[in-house]
Amino acid sequence: MNKRDSEQLDTLRHSAAHVMAAAVKRLFPSVRLGIGPAIEDGFYYDFDIPEAVTPERFEEIEREMEKIIAEDHPFERRELSHQEAVDLFRRLGEDYKLELLEGLKGEKITVYRHGDFVDLCQGPHLERGGQIKAFKLLSLAGAYWKGDEQKPMLQRIYGTAFPDRKSLEGYLKLVEEARKRDHRRLGKELDLFSLHPEAPGSPFFHPRGVVLYQSVVEYWREVHRARGYREIMTPVVLEDSLWHQSGHWDHYKDHMYFVKFGEQGFALKPMNCPGVIIYYKQTQHSYREFPLRIAELGRVHRRELTGVLHGLFRVQSFVIDDAHIFCLPEQIKDEIVEVASLILEIYRTVGFSEYQVEISTRPESFIGSVEDWETATAALAAALREAGIDFQINEGEGAFYGPKIDFHIRDSLKRSYQCGTIQLDFSMPARFNLEYVGPDGARHRPVMIHRAALGSVERFLGILIEHYAGAFPLWLSPVQARILPVSAKALDYASGVKERFVGEGIRVELDDRPEKLNWKIRQAQKEKIPYMLVVGEKEAAAGTVSIRRRSAGESGSAGVDEFISRVKQEIASKAGG
Repeated sequence: MNKRDSEQLDTLRHSAAHVMAAAVKRLFPSVRLGIGPAIEDGFYYDFDIPEAVTPERFEEIEREMEKIIAEDHPFERRELSHQEAVDLFRRLGEDYKLELLEGLKGEKITVYRHGDFVDLCQGPHLERGGQIKAFKLLSLAGAYWKGDEQKPMLQRIYGTAFPDRKSLEGYLKLVEEARKRDHRRLGKELDLFSLHPEAPGSPFFHPRGVVLYQSVVEYWREVHRARGYREIMTPVVLEDSLWHQSGHWDHYKDHMYFVKFGEQGFALKPMNCPGVIIYYKQTQHSYREFPLRIAELGRVHRRELTGVLHGLFRVQSFVIDDAHIFCLPEQIKDEIVEVASLILEIYRTVGFSEYQVEISTRPESFIGSVEDWETATAALAAALREAGIDFQINEGEGAFYGPKIDFHIRDSLKRSYQCGTIQLDFSMPARFNLEYVGPDGARHRPVMIHRAALGSVERFLGILIEHYAGAFPLWLSPVQARILPVSAKALDYASGVKERFVGEGIRVELDDRPEKLNWKIRQAQKEKIPYMLVVGEKEAAAGTVSIRRRSAGESGSAGVDEFISRVKQEIASKAGG
């Protein structure tokens, strides 16, 4: 979708959000309005309603929206003085709009009227309500006003709108498919992980989930060893003085956990970079060591509002597949090219072939000099051009310590997720007085590159679960094969086959339950096991297994050694990713 089409779709959806708010106001006259923007896949509006709205009321709200659309009122834009706007929304009893106006003193105030509905809004909107042709309300959520857990919890209604019914129906099919693939549901069905109120936002990984987790991590380590990274481990709890020095205290403390031991303050690390800096400073470094690539699968903790926690996608305790590269200024471009190559290699292997890249530039709140920021941003762009990677500019969304490259992958449903990142940092080496000895024998300051390929390992696993709908390629599958004896007479042979598989490092289970074969096959299919190996007296006599594949059904038979060789080759090739 080009920029113009995207802007038109946003305008349509923003207008639909106003129509939904107007409908809710007709049905619930005492409602007080929050905000209602267009978002990536639709729109939402936040409402303070005395009674709880349930999805069962969606049809009623949609019927009221259809009535308003049929009235075909124009969207009328008006400019008001600040006092006029305050008087208007005070008459309407819209306390949340009055609070928003408090932050708009001295600015031009615009409102939009649509029939008898009026809202504080910058626009733009459609010309008339009748131009809304296809919409649907989708879901409900709670949302604290202004994202502040000390403020009231509002009811957020999500919806979507499209230019035509066909596009809407296509999207709703994707939504239904996404529900089937929801990693929270599949995580429970496949016994991968669970979430519990005793540890909000901190997943419990079950044995099969640990196998999946470690399969990804082991591959990650394999790639990093091949590219010259050294792996370290640093503590989870560090003195709070370190976070003052790093700048996190000033820019990130609202998302951090703090503890005290006696009079000494500590913090659970939200990021790994200060730890690797302490490691770097243990010895004197020479320019001959550079680039120095230090990797860490570091567990971090970040405070999140309860209402935004979401399965593995939004958690409070997770592992970042971090790495920090210390290099010379003249090595920056080559290192960025190398890191981008590593990230894309990982994505291709695990099954993501579509991606988008953007450079995020200096935010309003930042550390370091503007000159360093401009130099760093230019270096990122030059590296991507040399690597032949197209990119977009994301203004003002860099980290507080430096500009960054973000990698957005697309899954099998074409949904986009930001995962990998490369951040160029001139500031933290200065704050911690990092040095190396140059060829001239003098001390110089290194450049620091922060980078991650997966981002949060937990979130990346959630993306993988939904991408594959739980039907993982063989090398990632927690259980790679299940042996299904036809009867008790084949149990001894089945046990021997299992031992052979275990000895060859293949993840295998034996289903020795006294159930019929067809039931065992259905269970294995439900659990998305890649290979089902049926064994009976005939197979025992011949030293073979009858093969069923998850996706292809019956697939002939093979000798045990032959099948083991075939499976090991498939695992080693990481086929299916």
